[in-house]
Amino acid sequence: MQFGVFTVGDVTVDPTNGREPTERERIKAMVTIALKAEEVGLDVFATGEHHNPPFVPSSPTTMLGYIAARTERLLLSTATTLITTNDPVKIAEDYAMLQHLADGRVDLMMGRGNTGPVYPWFGQDIRNGIPLAIENYDLLRRLWREDTVDWRGKFRTPLQSFTSTPRPLDGVPPFVWHGSIRSPEIAEQAAYYGDGFFANHIFWPAEHTRRMVGLYRQRFAHYGHGSADQAIVGLGGQVFMRKNSQDAVREFRPYFDNAPVYGHGPSLEEFTAQTPLTVGSPQQVIDRTLGFRDYVGDYQRQLFLVDHAGLPLKTVLEQLDLLGEEVVPVLRKEFESLRPAHVPPAPTHASLRAAAEQAATDKSAGTEAGR
Repeated sequence: MQFGVFTVGDVTVDPTNGREPTERERIKAMVTIALKAEEVGLDVFATGEHHNPPFVPSSPTTMLGYIAARTERLLLSTATTLITTNDPVKIAEDYAMLQHLADGRVDLMMGRGNTGPVYPWFGQDIRNGIPLAIENYDLLRRLWREDTVDWRGKFRTPLQSFTSTPRPLDGVPPFVWHGSIRSPEIAEQAAYYGDGFFANHIFWPAEHTRRMVGLYRQRFAHYGHGSADQAIVGLGGQVFMRKNSQDAVREFRPYFDNAPVYGHGPSLEEFTAQTPLTVGSPQQVIDRTLGFRDYVGDYQRQLFLVDHAGLPLKTVLEQLDLLGEEVVPVLRKEFESLRPAHVPPAPTHASLRAAAEQAATDKSAGTEAGR
């Protein structure tokens, strides 16, 4: 199982002192968080994609390429690549290039984003959100898997004898997760292709996440990719920890109350009771996270949001220390002991390459046997 952190890259005033970081400070802080994630033994760093204030990560490949050059083991991901408003050709080429630079330590999470105006900014209509996601991803897969593509669709100009460059590393495209908060169509899309499904799992109660993941698992099996419990599932979540749970609640409350996505609504107590947000001791985070398995089954990736809502970098790095030293080692051991042997681990470039090589060997053997 993979454990890591993801960031949405918000530039938010620290409500305890009124200080707002500059864009440069926030971008540099995100890099520091990624480097710290590798240092403390986490597996994944993921960045969102946004094109509007108060967010800064408008170019994930630039940031991830820079981080790739400064890390050795960390798997680099997006916490949303906007499949609806980015050109599939550009996605295919950008992430194949990143694959080569990072020696395969790259995957993507496709999504539609949560900012409506981004559609007209990039020449699209939000009412076409789902059809765009379906058509663009279908083209992206072909661009990665076919050396020469002839294609015609509804939302972009046709392609004739087109080859995207560079080709995917080792002929193996990056693994794709389809991220969604509320859209069953995206769970269906992930299942159809046998890709991963990432449930954001931050804003909604457990029952909603259970239904979404259950639909994906059911359809994954329907399309013949394996049994339902072999489907590839990831979850998001936000945590804030201190050694003493009362200290955690007291310190996090002003950040929660003023957060761009949380503030001025339900209380911290109401939100933690009704959603997976966990504010407390490391043991409480361990217990809560282990409980996710009760309603989504065995899953392959857990990402934590730890830098949202104006939290100072020093505090975020302390959160990473707690994750790396006290939380993730226990979770890794417990989840591994519970996972049945037939449930696959999280995909990596190495495992995907091995599977592709085995498939080629099996195909060759079958051809020889048929002669």
